[in-house]
Amino acid sequence: MAGTKDASLIERCRAGERDAFRVLFEVYGDRVYSMALYFSGDEASAKDITQEVFLKLFTKIHTFEGSALFQTWLYRLVVNVCMDEHRKHKRFVPFETVSEVEIMGSEESLENTHLKAEICSSVRIAVARLRPKLRLPVLLRYVDELSYTEIATVLGCSTGTVASRLNRAHQTLARNLSHLADRAGLGR
Repeated sequence: MAGTKDASLIERCRAGERDAFRVLFEVYGDRVYSMALYFSGDEASAKDITQEVFLKLFTKIHTFEGSALFQTWLYRLVVNVCMDEHRKHKRFVPFETVSEVEIMGSEESLENTHLKAEICSSVRIAVARLRPKLRLPVLLRYVDELSYTEIATVLGCSTGTVASRLNRAHQTLARNLSHLADRAGLGR
């Protein structure tokens, strides 16, 4: 959805049309849930975060000014709710509880399949251990595929800060995942 459709839908939401909110949920619900799941690592928490985001959306839609894309404004709501959740609990559920993506390929050996599963699990755990200030830009960049400018808008910082945080996250992940380089044949 873009442009006129978004604007029309948002106006209908501001007017209190329940069908318009249903459409917003249908369009953006999976993205919100996905980000909440990657952030919290727990399905129940992700559902709670998603519900909270759409409750805030329902009550704050009138504050959307249109100076940024609606999706960017919505991601900002998601980030705020995730950070509130973090402050509330001061801990995160281990990232490895997030269900694994199907890795098995029909032509791959069992050893390669196992290695890929181990790498995937290690990366998920390493990302989960990043501080929230580093984890959020990583998730927004690599899960939601936002640009640096979009991430900066969502996080309320400069693109330079985004680049710096991503760089620090990359360095931390490289250090924490260096043990995988030899196993994957990358250290040769």
